[in-house]
Amino acid sequence: MQNKKHFKSGYVGVIGEPNVGKSTLINYYLGCKLSIVTHKPQTTRKKIMGVLTKDEYQIIFFDTPGIIEPTYELQKYMVKTAYNVINEADVILMMIDPFKHPAKIHRDVLEKLAAFKKPILLAINKIDLVEEDQILPIIAAFDALKKVTEIIPISAKEGTNLDRLLSLIVQYLPEGDPLFPEDYMTDYNERFLAAEIIREKVFEFYGEEIPYSTTVEIEEFKEREKGRDYVKAIIYVERKSQKGIIIGENGKAIKQVGTIARKDIEEQLGRNIFLELHVKVMEKWRRDKHKLKKLGYE
Repeated sequence: MQNKKHFKSGYVGVIGEPNVGKSTLINYYLGCKLSIVTHKPQTTRKKIMGVLTKDEYQIIFFDTPGIIEPTYELQKYMVKTAYNVINEADVILMMIDPFKHPAKIHRDVLEKLAAFKKPILLAINKIDLVEEDQILPIIAAFDALKKVTEIIPISAKEGTNLDRLLSLIVQYLPEGDPLFPEDYMTDYNERFLAAEIIREKVFEFYGEEIPYSTTVEIEEFKEREKGRDYVKAIIYVERKSQKGIIIGENGKAIKQVGTIARKDIEEQLGRNIFLELHVKVMEKWRRDKHKLKKLGYE
């Protein structure tokens, strides 16, 4: 594949507000579950890289945390991570939903993105949830801002227009040799994968506020020649009362989370594991830079 004439390769930064479908889109293109997905916003907290390699191109996608007005240190880290990706990107893919015309946050984001002087593709996702005549005024409103290179309505969930979007991405990539081996898909390791899956189950299993106060750290990950691999994970919460909720009556809740998470981790790794979950309190970890650094948010 090296030195192919007209081969294209480059980085695509996928950004947008929380819960607009960034992770769903990238998972679709890669054909696997690279990023965790839940119905709750702000699920993605770190930059996640996924590599899609075909005969004519290689796209390195960066999934990013949702862009919001941050109110505490973790959110500041997440927004900073999203914008830092733009420095590395050759193409910017901004995703929005179709439920409103350009809001102030859209205009502010586009203003910042335009300063990078890079192609900006605007994907209006979730068009399966609205009538067709609701899309045209949104396209016109964003087009009037004169900040984006291309606008395309899509449905990441249904697969609508995703071939067309992919063609546009490739069109704006620079020519060049592949940046990664043909079989390379991501830069994150099995520890990170396990932590993300556990965190996904916490988001799915508990109420609206609890997941945002939690983070997961893999304390031990031991591969064994015989028997199941051993994974010990810590779920951190901010208050003692939250610890009780995570554990549940007689430990029932945490056992259910562990069972579901273990099955998903095994499916992703392709081998059996023994998963041990613990819950600890780390007060105000979301608001403390030093604690965030300790937990890997740096």
